[in-house]
Amino acid sequence: MNRLLLTNKRNWVALYARLAIAIVIFPHGAQKLLGWFGGAGFQGTMYYMTDIVEVSWILGFLVIIVEFFGSLLLAAGLFTRYAALALAFNFIGVLLVDIGGNGFFMNWAKVEGKGEGYEYFILLFGLIIITLVTGGGKLSFDAFLFNKKRRFSNRHR
Repeated sequence: MNRLLLTNKRNWVALYARLAIAIVIFPHGAQKLLGWFGGAGFQGTMYYMTDIVEVSWILGFLVIIVEFFGSLLLAAGLFTRYAALALAFNFIGVLLVDIGGNGFFMNWAKVEGKGEGYEYFILLFGLIIITLVTGGGKLSFDAFLFNKKRRFSNRHR
């Protein structure tokens, strides 16, 4: 388990990948939990998830929590791989429940009755895979908190 928390504290790519994910996902989580950015807030999102989309309340709750807190953890680089994995499962669920049959392209023209495609998700999963492989990288709490023991042991070899 400790190996999942280790990261290369000089890895800039890991920093860019996790910040890109956090910057894009945080507003979605904030819409769902807090009602920011024109969102429905917790109660409105739970109503939508359970009554309109018809998923269980626990799945609706997990979507809200994972998108909000997962993006904050990624921004901080804390428990980075766990947050990235949670977001990966979250968006696999979104693809299966909401996006799957809509084709490749996003609905830029806002054609009524046509949903969004999965092109955005390919980019998102690419960044998530980078984050799962590299961890938090530069300027992450993971590097600061969990690499200390490793640095100390390397000095005395």
